[in-house]
Amino acid sequence: MRRVHTLALAALDLLLPPHCPSCGTDVASQGTFCAACFAALNFVVEPLCEGCGLPFAIAGGQERLCQGCRAYPPAWRHARAAFLYDDASRRLILPLKYADRQENASVLATHMARAGRTLLAQADLLVPVPLHRWRLFRRGFNQAALLAQAVGGRAGRPVCVDALRRTRRTRVLGTLSAAGRAEELSGAFEVRRRRADAVRGRRILLIDDVLTSGATAGACAKTLLDAGARHIDVLVASRVPDPRWHHEDDSADTD
Repeated sequence: MRRVHTLALAALDLLLPPHCPSCGTDVASQGTFCAACFAALNFVVEPLCEGCGLPFAIAGGQERLCQGCRAYPPAWRHARAAFLYDDASRRLILPLKYADRQENASVLATHMARAGRTLLAQADLLVPVPLHRWRLFRRGFNQAALLAQAVGGRAGRPVCVDALRRTRRTRVLGTLSAAGRAEELSGAFEVRRRRADAVRGRRILLIDDVLTSGATAGACAKTLLDAGARHIDVLVASRVPDPRWHHEDDSADTD
């Protein structure tokens, strides 16, 4: 089967020559970057905050927690991201969300699986952050669900794409205070009744494309914990480098 798979990929490369997913330059194999785009990507690596995955300029002390997580512990245990959210990662994420470049989910998932390998080893179930039904209708797909399925396939972990439901549309969060974000997201998510048993007692890895302030992920994590989940971790494609200086807009985690 492995040989058949290799031959199939070779045939695909002949029919559809591989291109860099970021800039479109010809590359050697599907899903790989050209040298310039690879060099521009900012991978999230140690040292980083154990709580929210925010990279440290220097080691974060014995607790390995940022000041924000010390003051306001998140609802989840650990968060990890593949990339920093910048121009290079936006060239992968925004076309996925807004230009129907669904093949980018596979590229991002490869690096998410690398960044989140410890969390994936402990996860019983992967759950994506849901879209509101009207946004899902207009877009035609949920990018977080595509990422969850691709990561789950690589890690051999089950995925429940419809465990969570977004009960109402929410405003853009960037102009709101922390209290305003919490109020805006209060009651915005629920566990579907038919998925209650799938969630209860499970170690869940929440999947999304971007983590900014963590308000959306936190609301989802609290909803899952209230439904009986054992604990929640978070894995995303990209992490805003410092949420104090970045507003959440429609290109970040406002879905």
